[in-house]
Amino acid sequence: MKANHFHISTSVLDLIEKTTPTPYHVYDEAGIVENTRRLAKAFSWNPGFRNYFAVKATPNPSILAVLKAEGSGADCSSMAELVLAERVGLRGLDIMFTSNDTPDVEFRKACELGAIVNFDDITHIAAVERACGALPPVVCCRFNPGKAKAGNTIIGRPEEAKYGFTREQMLDGYRLLKAKGVTRFGMHTMVASNELNPDYFVETARILFELAAEIRATVGIDFEFINLGGGIGIPYRPEQEPVDLERVGAGVRRECERILLAAGMPMPRIVMECGRMITGPAGWLVSRVLHIKRTYKTYAGLDACMANLMRPALYGAYHHISVVGKENAPCDTLYDVTGSLCENNDKFAIDRMLPRLEPGDRVVIHDTGAHGHAMGFNYNGKLRSPEWLIRADGVPQLIRRGETLDDLFATLDCGIATR
Repeated sequence: MKANHFHISTSVLDLIEKTTPTPYHVYDEAGIVENTRRLAKAFSWNPGFRNYFAVKATPNPSILAVLKAEGSGADCSSMAELVLAERVGLRGLDIMFTSNDTPDVEFRKACELGAIVNFDDITHIAAVERACGALPPVVCCRFNPGKAKAGNTIIGRPEEAKYGFTREQMLDGYRLLKAKGVTRFGMHTMVASNELNPDYFVETARILFELAAEIRATVGIDFEFINLGGGIGIPYRPEQEPVDLERVGAGVRRECERILLAAGMPMPRIVMECGRMITGPAGWLVSRVLHIKRTYKTYAGLDACMANLMRPALYGAYHHISVVGKENAPCDTLYDVTGSLCENNDKFAIDRMLPRLEPGDRVVIHDTGAHGHAMGFNYNGKLRSPEWLIRADGVPQLIRRGETLDDLFATLDCGIATR
């Protein structure tokens, strides 16, 4: 599904807004399914390929149910994400639990569900034994390649990242796990986020395959699966192109055959944990212009704010913006597009050329289907927005109601009247 494309009709938006006003997030089921199938097709050469959808990207059970029907598992990193996976019927090897600085209660929940536990640190092996009474039957260790692999803006340089084992710790960790009686193993890394270079993922696979071959030769274990992580980016900017998934799949196959099969190793299942490329281009934040302010700059103030979409303020991330009904109008006016939080970085765009805007215009912020609503918060008492899913038959379904003041104050016990 091509990013920056908004095909939901005005009549459907009107129908949604009879129930919930702006701002709201809206997702396209058909687009989510299309993206899932494109990824699976690129790795169809690997009989056991599976994507474990990164629940953190879009933690909504209705979205997870769509992905479960397509054969996706769940990549979870917290108690809430484990419970979401459980509630849509995912258990056992359907769940990959990859966390860091993990409390015992979350290890226990992962073990209770029979999830694959992906260790972030060598000390977590003892922590899981202590918390769960025994190690799970299928385990995995997360490799941090350090200076051997470049990172990017979102995750940072691997040698400065808090995630994963060093190369020496990987060898020691698998020796320890083998000595403790574990017989089923996987391997994992995740060193970039929103990466558009297809060769980056092939290089990541090469690094993991070489390490797997080394561990097999020195420790004497085989790997059931190798998890290449996620990080496949989407073209947020109109001039960018989507990742060539066929090139990624073919490159990973080539390295697998050259390194693993040539060494006499059995073909492992290739798995990934993509979230952004699955739901990102299939989601939008719909808002309306409240005010136009002209001082030293011209500001278009929306009824949405960074509580609805944090990425531009957090990373300086670009999100394409279109105006419903003005798609063919000239972009001849320079705006900062802002929200209403008491923070000057509450801006969706800075110095963006857009059609001339007026209060009431319906504004669509593109590619918000991943790490959009999920990263929301309640600063200034802003309420979390609703989420809608356009089903495959074109009918909109409310999949999360908007927060109310009663929700916001529910954890307080100070007699505040909210009505």
